[in-house]
Amino acid sequence: MPPRIISLVPSLTESLFALGLGPRVVAATDWCVHPKQALARVPRIGGTKDPDVAAIARLRPDLVIANQEENTRRVVERIEALGIPVWVTYPRTVAEAAQLLRELAELGGRRAELARVVEPVEEAVRRARAERPLQPTRVFCPIWKEPWMAVGIDTYAHDLLELCGGANVFARPGSRRYPIVRDEEIVEAAPEVILLPDEPYAFGAADAVALGRLPTPAAAAGRIHCVEGTLVTWYGPRILPAVAMLRALLAEPGRC
Repeated sequence: MPPRIISLVPSLTESLFALGLGPRVVAATDWCVHPKQALARVPRIGGTKDPDVAAIARLRPDLVIANQEENTRRVVERIEALGIPVWVTYPRTVAEAAQLLRELAELGGRRAELARVVEPVEEAVRRARAERPLQPTRVFCPIWKEPWMAVGIDTYAHDLLELCGGANVFARPGSRRYPIVRDEEIVEAAPEVILLPDEPYAFGAADAVALGRLPTPAAAAGRIHCVEGTLVTWYGPRILPAVAMLRALLAEPGRC
């Protein structure tokens, strides 16, 4: 019998439903928004950083799924102190995220979904790795503004960009995972493509215009793109459309 699960990770909540394990999800966070219709029936237990631990205890799950970056150690320890097992995930590469998706399917014994959901993701990752260009495209992908914060090294988003043919201009050894950068550093880094995700900061057209004023190859070529943030930072079934989108944007000048 598959376990009763509480998910504290929005991307993994979506993954559970994609794998046919939605009926086993007994609660999720307020930030778990996909799939919208199916989640309408699922009780909510607060935010990712401050879930209601007492409510979690009342629901008596067999397993709580957490993430080292999205959730806090304090919350995980409080849940574990109640005798509830917690699976703390932390994929920092696309390959690790694909493996996690497989492990979720195997957790629920979802053999059909291995072929329908997991294997296409694994094949897309293999193909992207095999076809990665010899000359990758220099890319800047911020996650915040005022100050600018960029996707840096040792993050899932960084590995995704590199897998899809990008050379992350702020992935510097020894730097922060999300380095703070100034306008002059962006200019000096000379990105050929700038990607503006709509989460966690809601970048939009005005930000694209502002960055277009900086003298960068991306601005000169009109290669500043607003993109769906979940395709940059969420793992799970979104890996498949994310790889397709990013490979197109990074490989073909001017394509939106």
